[in-house]
Amino acid sequence: MGSTIQILLYAVPVMLIFGWYARSHTSKELTSLTALKTATEDGLIEPPTLHPEIDHKLCIGCTNCVAACPEQGAHQVLGMIRKKAHLVGPTNCIGHGACKEVCPVNAITLVFGTSRRGIDIPRVNPDFQTNVPGVFIAGELGGMGLIKNAIEQGRQAMQSIVTLLQSPHQNALDLVIIGAGPAGLCATLASAEAKLKYATVEQEELGGTVAHFPRRKLVMTQPAVLPIVGKMTFTEVQKEELIDYWREVEKKTGILINYSESVEAVEPAPNGGFVVRTSKRNYNTRTVLLAIGRRGSPRKLGVPGEEMSKVVYRVIDPAQHRNQHVLVVGGGDSALEAATTIAEEPGTTVTLSYRSDAFSRAKPKNRQRVGEMAAAGRLRVLFSSNVKMIRDGAVEIAIEDSVQEIRNDAVVVSAGGILPSAFLKTIGIHVETKWGSE
Repeated sequence: MGSTIQILLYAVPVMLIFGWYARSHTSKELTSLTALKTATEDGLIEPPTLHPEIDHKLCIGCTNCVAACPEQGAHQVLGMIRKKAHLVGPTNCIGHGACKEVCPVNAITLVFGTSRRGIDIPRVNPDFQTNVPGVFIAGELGGMGLIKNAIEQGRQAMQSIVTLLQSPHQNALDLVIIGAGPAGLCATLASAEAKLKYATVEQEELGGTVAHFPRRKLVMTQPAVLPIVGKMTFTEVQKEELIDYWREVEKKTGILINYSESVEAVEPAPNGGFVVRTSKRNYNTRTVLLAIGRRGSPRKLGVPGEEMSKVVYRVIDPAQHRNQHVLVVGGGDSALEAATTIAEEPGTTVTLSYRSDAFSRAKPKNRQRVGEMAAAGRLRVLFSSNVKMIRDGAVEIAIEDSVQEIRNDAVVVSAGGILPSAFLKTIGIHVETKWGSE
């Protein structure tokens, strides 16, 4: 009798723990299956950038990758299904790579593109140098859109550039940095820290692609380290706050960035190195760092009237559209965010036009917001539609077999950008299409 009681004293807690463990894992698997099912049904199965490819023959189900993903708290990215890790929220993956770092059996490979959707990526060596000696790439152009990773790439690329510059050269400058986004800003700070003779040129404003984000958009999910400055302790911050912080860094450190200066050509220099020709001057330099965005130039509609001044390709401040009739064109996150932020302004009438029959490329929270605003009558959505003509005071839109004319004061085209492949080819840089490969 005594032994039976003793066994029960040990067995009952073990059974309770096992039961809790089983229920917990069943619940988590159900959550993962639901997330994967929802993503598949909504067509959100193509990761936008670098993402994990998991070898289920090697995966031991330790869940390290799920726990390590910095996005997991805000979005379901990785999950466990049948005791194996799966990418259950592909479009929510933004390329941190933390999952690969913690996998004890190397079951995770970080890749670009998928077998269904290729991504054009310039060929870059481990030291961030391209096939053209002396020309380096860091940041979004190389596939690293995440701010922390872009900053880190800028830092690592500068280490390689400083090593190369240990050999004497006859050029006026050591380095020309093209672009002042996260990677370009980091590289500029590193150049100043290393006392290099450098020039940084930016065709628009500080922040690069980040400056194009909609107003009040939350950015940053991991702290990053900037040369001279040290650690940026942001975890999640609004776009405006981050840009203001970078402006303060620019002011305090005294780094020089030449704004409103676009690069027209990068050519071999007679004395070795390169001549970087811009809209304002020529630079003779030993090395070049391309820290530009992947957009290159915005994708246009190619319709009559698109050259009018009321047509823009990004929203700088939604408030400028108050009391206007606005058409937003596109179906990605930038289009949906532009439409909803403008629709929040007093007196606006916003129409969102998209050529497909569903927002298959946008994040769930953006689609939900559009749905809520459409239901409230604050936003009109036209699926399966195409802009035919833009005129003073109106636009013509084809919807299936009919053409409608709607009042219009402004058109925002958010149809993505065109990779600057032609520019890269003039330099001699090889561009590869990645179909789910490293």
